Amino acid sequence: MPTDERNRKLLIPPALFVGQARLEPMARIYSAEEWQSRFPRAEEKPVNTVVTIGNFDGVHLGHQAILRETQRLGAAPGSMSVAVTFYPHPAKVLRPTAAPPLLMTLGQRLDTIEALGIDATLVLKFDERLARLEARDFVQKYLKDALHAANVVYGQNFRFGYQNAGDASTLYGMGIDLYPCPPLTVDGTLVSSSAIRNLLQLGNVEEARRMLGRPFALAGEVKPGTGQGRVLVVPTLNLDTEQELLPKMGVYATEAMVGGKTYRAATNIGVRPTFDGVHPTVESHLFDFRENLKSGKLEVRFWKRLRDERKFSGADELREQVLRDIEAAKQFFATLR
Repeated sequence: MPTDERNRKLLIPPALFVGQARLEPMARIYSAEEWQSRFPRAEEKPVNTVVTIGNFDGVHLGHQAILRETQRLGAAPGSMSVAVTFYPHPAKVLRPTAAPPLLMTLGQRLDTIEALGIDATLVLKFDERLARLEARDFVQKYLKDALHAANVVYGQNFRFGYQNAGDASTLYGMGIDLYPCPPLTVDGTLVSSSAIRNLLQLGNVEEARRMLGRPFALAGEVKPGTGQGRVLVVPTLNLDTEQELLPKMGVYATEAMVGGKTYRAATNIGVRPTFDGVHPTVESHLFDFRENLKSGKLEVRFWKRLRDERKFSGADELREQVLRDIEAAKQFFATLR
């Protein structure tokens, strides 16, 4: 099967990432000791784990393929599927000045992994102590003593342990079976977190969506704005997010999830130059939304870039352009299947 066709079959509808029902919630464990307390080894009926290890920033199509294979193998009787991940990102400890801005918060990452059916996630605090742990010691402490891992599913360039000395052969030499997953490409480009970051920084949210298998999303809280937009232009909801990476400044066709409902929207990311703003804001005008919210959860999903942000002569000219942006966003959504 061609790689891009395999990619399309891996696409996850965006609705699966919000409120997807599970028979049981995914266990979220934060240390080997907590794991052993939560899942004590029963000698008469031991449970082995199928494990995958990674940062999983963005949980893109390549990550999804690995996590799906982990879930499939872990569904066998006497097994469970486990994702081992790290917080903070190792680069923030090892080379903080060069660490990339992350695509997701830890909460988003865990929610998305859960939506893929993984039974449990072990979140390891990445610090100097863990960074200096030799590869074989990592395998012994976490994979064998704590998780009782029988199999590890891994992707391209899989490395772990002090100075990245551990690889698949390390695991095999310590009695763990291996399941490699091939890399995925979109139009000949390797799917990776760094590629998606580059696309978002260019404002290419459509290509980023193809690599993610869903629209890129910013999540956080509604925060009160200055009120100028509601009075002078159109009413908006302002997003306060802890996410590190924003798409390139400009106007986008988006969807906004608030109060358990989804609204199509037009979103501006920028400094509001017409009003002499300085700090970046994320403002969304939700179609057919009448409430004047001051707080609550908000998620914004980016479907298409409409234009750059620019300074207008005043509120009237800005409002005319915003109305054109809203119409352009509506026309875009009308073309979606």
